[in-house]
Amino acid sequence: MRFPIAWRLGLVLVMVGLLGTGLTGYFAYQASREQLVNSSEERLLTATNVLMRQVTVALNDVKADVRLMAQHPQAARILQRSTPGFQALGEDNVAMIFAGLMSVHAEYFQIRLIESANHGMERIRVDRGMGGLLRIGGDDLQEKGHYPYVFETLRLPRDGIYVSRAMINHETGAHAGEDRPALQVAAPIHDANRHAIGLIVVNVDLQGLFAQLAADLPPELKLYLANTRGDYLIHPDPSRSFAFDRGRDARVQDEFPAIAALLTKQAGESWHLVTANLPSSAEALVAAFDQRRIPGMQDGDGFILGLSQPLASVLSESKQLASITLGIVLSFSALSVLLAIFLARAFNRPLYRIVEEVRRFSVDGKIGSLPVERKDEIGELAYSIMQMEKQINHQIEDLQMQQEMLDHLASHDSLTGLPNRRMFLGRLEHALARAKRQNQQLLLLFIDLDNFKTINDTHGHGAGDAVLQAVAQRLRTLLRESDTAARLGGDEFIILFEGEWNGAQIEQMVLKVKTALATPIPYRDIELRSGGSIGHSRFPQDGSTSSTLIAAADQAMYHCKADKA
Repeated sequence: MRFPIAWRLGLVLVMVGLLGTGLTGYFAYQASREQLVNSSEERLLTATNVLMRQVTVALNDVKADVRLMAQHPQAARILQRSTPGFQALGEDNVAMIFAGLMSVHAEYFQIRLIESANHGMERIRVDRGMGGLLRIGGDDLQEKGHYPYVFETLRLPRDGIYVSRAMINHETGAHAGEDRPALQVAAPIHDANRHAIGLIVVNVDLQGLFAQLAADLPPELKLYLANTRGDYLIHPDPSRSFAFDRGRDARVQDEFPAIAALLTKQAGESWHLVTANLPSSAEALVAAFDQRRIPGMQDGDGFILGLSQPLASVLSESKQLASITLGIVLSFSALSVLLAIFLARAFNRPLYRIVEEVRRFSVDGKIGSLPVERKDEIGELAYSIMQMEKQINHQIEDLQMQQEMLDHLASHDSLTGLPNRRMFLGRLEHALARAKRQNQQLLLLFIDLDNFKTINDTHGHGAGDAVLQAVAQRLRTLLRESDTAARLGGDEFIILFEGEWNGAQIEQMVLKVKTALATPIPYRDIELRSGGSIGHSRFPQDGSTSSTLIAAADQAMYHCKADKA
């Protein structure tokens, strides 16, 4: 029995319809999966890089705290055995400083002043206990001269900093810090004859430090931290963290074989690796890793930091897209069976057009004109595909916005909104290159706020933050479009002015800045008075590089502050 041509045409149209809608769904699904994975890789890579920069900044802050405490005059006088009354008062003051730092930095679980004499006897020790901060004294103080962080630190010059490798803290008496991952950061204390008479050492809770930095990460992201040999320091599975301390092997290159390339990089280099759908994992992952060597760390060690996200989580939105596409395919197939004989030609051309546009979408990510004006099933299909394209592009735009936000956080101070040190140094380098080409001058103003510590101690850190924000806003009002003001850290600001500057103009600008800083700042029901010490340097008179110009301005600022004292 032969089928009429209408049936045969209908059957062909049905087959063509199924093929067209199937290809539409397939290409759209594959394109969405690929774009979602690529976007996730870029987002993870950006987050890893930002997190590693935050680690470096946090460790630099620890070094700065240790160096500041080591250079405190009372620390040296305590170790030089002054009168008993002053000795007790000085030790109490230093212990209060230790406690103050630990109350601000939850990641510090121990700060100690250790003398070089008496086998490295502890003189002052403040521990973080389960119930709060504890000052340890008397017979509980211990000799630490046999530990590397003591005898290695005592060999360092005055401004040297010792950073231990990451390890499990096995020292007894550390209270909350016992058997926890730790770093020891220490600085020597010298007498007037440049002899090392002791040291300040801070024990940093490594796990707590990274927990703070990673607190804002989505819960589906997993954090990995390893040393440059690949030994895990932090792993989502606690049994793999510091496995080498228990005589076991748990290395990042074993779980992520492609990471072995990071271990061959030279000291100081930063490198990124992105891997997806890893075969060695029980669960397919999208992951990104960053390596950074830490200056001053023992044996030139550093960290390999990584973030991973389940591939299934990345592709979860594509499943919804697949369901929508499948529903469209089935609906259109049912309608094509009923209307195949009567609408064969009407169906053939638009379907082919849709397939071509979807194929184009898989190549360049754009869909051209679709027959959305039709009032039939093909119009619905075209409209759904158009909506699907908008949905995918919207997701990509959201990821790009998140990346731009991360980039902004990496280059600006979060409190004042001014450019940070990293961004300012980049602008200064560009300005120097331009000034050298055009034989022009540059002016730097280095500003250190007066009474800032007193405001913080008297009225709290909220008042200090209000001062910093007000100073930043006032500096903005003094700038031209070509000028740059930045916060270097703490209460230090710096301004870059381009163009020609004579002595009178510089004095006038310094006076404007001082006047702006001296204006009282309203805070709650009081007025805060700060002011500032300002030093300046010019290119090319005071230096030809960014470091020499900043150093000259910094030195001039300290002369100004000394004159005020």
